[in-house]
Amino acid sequence: MVGCRLAGVRDACATKASGTARDTAEVTGMTEVLLAVGTRKGLFIGRGRDGVWEFDPAPCFNAQAVYSVAVDTRGDRPRLLAGGDSAHWGPSVFHSDDLGRTWTEPAEPAVRFPRDTGASLERVWQLHPAAAEPDVVYAGTEPAALYRSEDRGESFTLVRPLWEHETRDRWVPGGGGEGLHTVLTDARDPAAVTVAVSTAGVFRTTDGGASWAPSNSGVSAVFLPDPDPEFGQCVHKVARDAVDPDRLYLQNHWGVYRSDDAGAHWTDIGAGLPSTFGFAVAAHPHQGGTAYVFPINADADRVPAGHRCRVYRTTDAGETWEPLSAGLPQDDHYGTVLRDALCTDDTEGAGVYFGNRNGELFASADGGDSWRQLAAHLPDVLCVRAAVVA
Repeated sequence: MVGCRLAGVRDACATKASGTARDTAEVTGMTEVLLAVGTRKGLFIGRGRDGVWEFDPAPCFNAQAVYSVAVDTRGDRPRLLAGGDSAHWGPSVFHSDDLGRTWTEPAEPAVRFPRDTGASLERVWQLHPAAAEPDVVYAGTEPAALYRSEDRGESFTLVRPLWEHETRDRWVPGGGGEGLHTVLTDARDPAAVTVAVSTAGVFRTTDGGASWAPSNSGVSAVFLPDPDPEFGQCVHKVARDAVDPDRLYLQNHWGVYRSDDAGAHWTDIGAGLPSTFGFAVAAHPHQGGTAYVFPINADADRVPAGHRCRVYRTTDAGETWEPLSAGLPQDDHYGTVLRDALCTDDTEGAGVYFGNRNGELFASADGGDSWRQLAAHLPDVLCVRAAVVA
């Protein structure tokens, strides 16, 4: 097997051992799905084809926390992007054009704060290939900032109008830090971008980032004296509907919401869930009105709601919810799913994946109807991404 090596400034990727670990989880059709799992101690990569999963036996970026991963399938060949965080070298963005077998780090830091900002990069929370611009990739960081790349993630420029927003001096970091953790672009309009910040809330631009406006109408901030502020909500994640691009789903720090007007207004859709606290939300890749959340007991008790390992799915845009647990652990469970650790792929059957802080990784090949455990005893799972690559 080709070794997992890093080309460039530093070698942070462990050499892979020979052989593979196999699991007979189903994969729809003859396609190959790449599954990238960022953990507290490295990036684990799996490949699924013809009903078989093969996982590389050693992680890339050994001992680095990998907070963000993107699988960019827009070009002639897929490109993987990873936001690593070395305790010694600090954070960086790496890219691979051979599905994770080798990685490149630019000679100059891909993401860094200009000197005049007085800020330094803590980590890269999000990497997002733009929906309407083939070479554009966005990065969301801590401190909360948005960066734009026009060379598929090899170099990034700070989007200053958001960094210099008039409300910025009143943004307050959440429990996990002040991170810009969600970036959504619109395939219909490259100038429309939606971001979410913990704990500043949702902001939108319709002019390519020249100006930004808070977009939190209807989202409650139960922890503030005024529960309905213009900004200051602790938004945990936002996902876009597969069929109606103006429909968004939002998991808040207490509250699950839907917008039908691209985020201008939000409606509470949490009725029917065992808890409206949680971190993750993901949308079905093909079916409109279908989304997934993983409820957590409470902000002061961050374990699965009712101590049950269950994903909840709506197929009617949040009017009703159903628990999905076939194949998942049935005993008391304490594995918390973080904001980027739940995702879907783009297969016809709709693969759904999640990892937790227990180091367990689960997958469904049928939209969540049934599940299989793919891995156990990993480090804390921070992010999961999956995509068809062949």
